[in-house]
This record gives sequence, C-alpha cells and structure tokens, in this order.
Amino acid sequence: MRRFRMLALGASMLVLLSACSTGGGSSPSVAGSSGAGKPTIKIGSDGFYESQLMAEIYAQALEHNGYTVDRTGMGLGTRKVTAAALESGQIDLKPEYIGSGLAFYDPTKATGDPATNAAALQAILKGKGGGITVLNYSPAADQNAFVVTQATATKYHLTTMSDLTAVASQLKFGVATDCSTNPVCAAAIKAAYGIDLSSALPLSACDQPMVDALKAGTIDVGELCSTQPDIAQNGWVVLTDDKHTQPADNIAPLVRDDYLAKVDKASFEKILNDVSARMTTAELTNLNAEYVFDKKDIATIATEWLTANGFV
Repeated sequence: MRRFRMLALGASMLVLLSACSTGGGSSPSVAGSSGAGKPTIKIGSDGFYESQLMAEIYAQALEHNGYTVDRTGMGLGTRKVTAAALESGQIDLKPEYIGSGLAFYDPTKATGDPATNAAALQAILKGKGGGITVLNYSPAADQNAFVVTQATATKYHLTTMSDLTAVASQLKFGVATDCSTNPVCAAAIKAAYGIDLSSALPLSACDQPMVDALKAGTIDVGELCSTQPDIAQNGWVVLTDDKHTQPADNIAPLVRDDYLAKVDKASFEKILNDVSARMTTAELTNLNAEYVFDKKDIATIATEWLTANGFV
C-alpha cells in the first residue's frame, strides 16, 4: 500500500503491483533555471499509478528548478523492488508511504501516528545504502483498505473488519500481489482478525484489476487504497480496521544522502517539502479521479496541479 502500499490503476501503465504498474510518464522538462552544476537525479516509484503520480509531481517540481530527471525507475514494481533500488543507488529518490515503508523494515514499530512513523523510518534508513533521508511527509495519507459492495455489506451485516471473521469462509477475497509477504497484509490480518488470506486472489491492489474483480463479483472483498476514487464512485463500503492493523501512511520523499551531498541540500529539500506540504488526502483523491475517470496522462495531471498551486 502503501503500503506496503500498493495501489495502481490503468492496465496500460501496468507492469505489476501489489502496487504494480508500469510507466511513470516521462514528461518534458518544465522551463526553469539552468541545470548547470546540478547532477541528474534518478527518480523511481512503486508500480501503482498514485505512486507514479507523486513521483512525477516531485520530478516536474525539480525540473522547474533546473534539475535533470531520469525517470527510468518510475513504475518499477513493489516496495521490495523499489527499496532495493534506492538502497543500491539504482534510483536516488522515491515517494514512500511512511507507515508501510516502516513496516517493511520493522513491522513492530509501525503506528497510527505519522510523526512517530517518520522518525522510526529515518532511524532505520540512516544505516541503509550509505544513508537515506526521509523528507517532510505530506498531509495526504493513503491506507490499505478492505472494501465490499453495498450489497455484500448489507447481506452479511458488515461495517468493520471484525465483522468479516464469522463469514470469511463464505467470501472470496482479492489482495495485493505482495500480500503474503507484506507484514501489514496477510500476517497482520490473520493475527488481528483470524482471517486466512493464503487462498485469496492476488491482484494489483490499487489498480483496475481489483476494481474490475469487485464489480464483476469475482471477489467479494477487495484490498484497495483508501484514496482510490472508485470507492465513492461505486458506493462501496470501506470496512473499518477496528483493530488498527494499518499504519498511518502519509507520503514523503526518500532521498539518498550521497545525492544530497552533491547539491545545495537546503534548497533541494525545500522544493520537495513545499510540494509535499500542499498535497492533502482530498487533493490526492481528486487527482486519482482525473487519472481513472478522465483518462488524463500522469504527466499532464502533475503539470496542471503544480501550475494551479504556483510551483511552475
């Protein structure tokens, strides 16, 4: 999901997802100051479309300020793949869902408080890949969410995840492709609710395949992202995670320290921190809707949002 964040959409952009898709959308540089003396920054993202969108927003903001961006790593895959890419230097920056990112390294430390999650994640990343910095997290948060149709909620009297326990054997589940290894997915759900997801259908969690399966009745319960616009569009019910298995998943850029050492660190971080500060959950959900329902290109959505908010 986050999540281990997984959230993705648009089959055309897919490579995979628990969080899995492809393309990030290379956009032309937005006019800005000269890039002289500023080393190219390699930006990556998880596969699902929201992660790619946030990466593209950060990329264009940096381009406007004279940085050259290599987008080869956008839409790279699940967190397991992108974390390794960041640690190895294959990429220099990626947007991260801080609660799920923390759980990837230590599931015992993830909490419902974003400040606590950010601090704990930073402590861990100091020792990874020569050092990685967690920049300011955004107000925008996107948790993994288990969703049912209104008809299913009514039939089985479902409002919370605990309500699922007694009827789980009668329902078909769809989960992110990395659910079996994601500490906030299969293991967490089984420990908290006694629900075994080992036979669940693996699908791109924040992408069109999960939506289509829920619509078609191929699954009864689907793991989506809380900012996925399909939820409201279809009148679906998000089951309350009443035992708090999912951590606070605000979004923050992770940047390699060896890259920060090559640039004016203060001005570089300000560019990204200012962008993050402006992104809210409602804004992010609206941008996702532009991608899902209006079929806009990720690069176009990013440019329009940055322009509307005075960043370009």
